[in-house]
Amino acid sequence: MMSSTGVMKRCRFNIEGATTNPGPSRPPRPTASKSLKLGMRRGSEGLINLGQTLKTGVTRAVFSEDLKVSEKKIIDPQDKNLLIWNKFLVLSCILAVYVDPLFFYIPVYHSNERCLKIHKSLAHYITTVRTIVDLFYLIRIGLQFRTAYIAPSSRVFGRGELVIDPAQIARRYMQRYFVVDLLSVLPLPQIVVWRFLHESHGSGVLATKNVLFWIVIVQYIPRSIRILPLFSELKKTVGVITETAWAGAAYYLVWFVLAGHIFGAFWYLLAVERKSSCWEQACIKAKKCEIDYLYCGYEETDSYKAWMNVSKATLDERCVENEAYGEFDYGIYLAAVQSKVDSSEKFISKYFYCLWWGLRNLSTLGQGLETS
Repeated sequence: MMSSTGVMKRCRFNIEGATTNPGPSRPPRPTASKSLKLGMRRGSEGLINLGQTLKTGVTRAVFSEDLKVSEKKIIDPQDKNLLIWNKFLVLSCILAVYVDPLFFYIPVYHSNERCLKIHKSLAHYITTVRTIVDLFYLIRIGLQFRTAYIAPSSRVFGRGELVIDPAQIARRYMQRYFVVDLLSVLPLPQIVVWRFLHESHGSGVLATKNVLFWIVIVQYIPRSIRILPLFSELKKTVGVITETAWAGAAYYLVWFVLAGHIFGAFWYLLAVERKSSCWEQACIKAKKCEIDYLYCGYEETDSYKAWMNVSKATLDERCVENEAYGEFDYGIYLAAVQSKVDSSEKFISKYFYCLWWGLRNLSTLGQGLETS
């Protein structure tokens, strides 16, 4: 009985694995659990080594810890300084989208001379701000050629491999966002304004106004499109754009004010265009004036002084700024003409009036507008 019990004790199942009493000349055998752990460890190491050595379609791929000892000056996309710079770049992109509509405020009417001119001091200020913003954008373009990216085919292993080959980084950026970034940073509005300030006058105001209108609209498309990838990139690396509810509310409020700012700037420029159309029609009907004299720059000529004698009767009678008595229908731009905002050189008051108009009609969906 005792012997059978002893045999049962010696033969009971042990989860740690059966052991034998090693002799003096034989080393102990490893237990089954230790063998299993050792096999799993070796298997996981094999998978990691496989992930590091497997060809993923790129010629130079490393992990983030290897990038620190790399001789090439390649930036880790998870680098904290780069993340801070990306946030700053998002703000600069929003500022760039905000600055461009300010070019629409450059044309202004000269009340005493009754002509349209370019506000030179405002033009200098806006072109300077736009150039500074573009410089930050150029730095961003340069960083894109030196920032590593994660090979898409290596993400199946849980941690992606960084491609650090400068040629592949440049090729990837050229195929994706380089054209959009290049179109966004071209200093086309500055060139148009600087050319007018140094070479043009008179009827050049009309050409400058029309060219600025189309350049800003066309260049506004890539500038707006480029913001979306930046936000998605920040969400991938940081996780969220704003960390508090108040910051989120302020974030959406900024976009609402930006939309009102754009609507107000367009409304101002189109109001100037509407008044210019009225003056041109008045000159054609009166047959007493030169259309070129409607644009400032001919003040020193004798014929312009003769035009000033008849301009008051010609323009003021046909382009009355009163809806009840005027022959010309200003439509939704009547408020700009009556408030003299189109002839005011006080930019701050002019800007906030147009911003208020844009926010009001944006919030009411334009229900209070008086159409022509």
